[in-house]
Amino acid sequence: MRVLIACEFSQIVTRAFRDKGHEAYSCDILATEGNPEWHIQGDVLEILDDGWDLMMAFPPCTRLCNSGVRWLRERNLWDEMRKAAEFFKRLLKSPIKKACIENSIPHKYAIKEIGRRYDQIIQPWQFGHGESKATCLWLNNLPPLMATKIMTGREQRIYNMPKTPDRGHKRSVIFQGIADAMAEQWGIEEL
Repeated sequence: MRVLIACEFSQIVTRAFRDKGHEAYSCDILATEGNPEWHIQGDVLEILDDGWDLMMAFPPCTRLCNSGVRWLRERNLWDEMRKAAEFFKRLLKSPIKKACIENSIPHKYAIKEIGRRYDQIIQPWQFGHGESKATCLWLNNLPPLMATKIMTGREQRIYNMPKTPDRGHKRSVIFQGIADAMAEQWGIEEL
């Protein structure tokens, strides 16, 4: 399958799909931390019509997530939130038949702008990582992602990261176990 991994610079998900034999490419405005031959640096909206079979998308959550809702009013970031929601909606309504859009738990204003709630909430501890980080999935023509390895320890490492310049960058990287589950469960032609 031709798989588009939108808004991914780390290539964790791209590699998981490539390891399963798929023609997967990451696309981000940032340069990749992985193989540049598998990366399209630029605006993902410009390549949505390029014949993809499946898309995994990880749009920025900064203005859409519940944890940042207070900044909308305090810093008057409503226009930024609307732009982020519009980008999210364009991914959600892309012509790619099978798609998953991943994001943090959204606030009520984001849900209203996006036009629909998420279909599933997953946690890293369901996929072999002893950490908590609630993550929402909006699914188009895909079944829910099934847990692969439940862990008993639940650390909030991501939430408790120190406030450093690269904190957002580190927080946005997906867990390998989740990436592997996506490739294993959704990288099937018959879905």
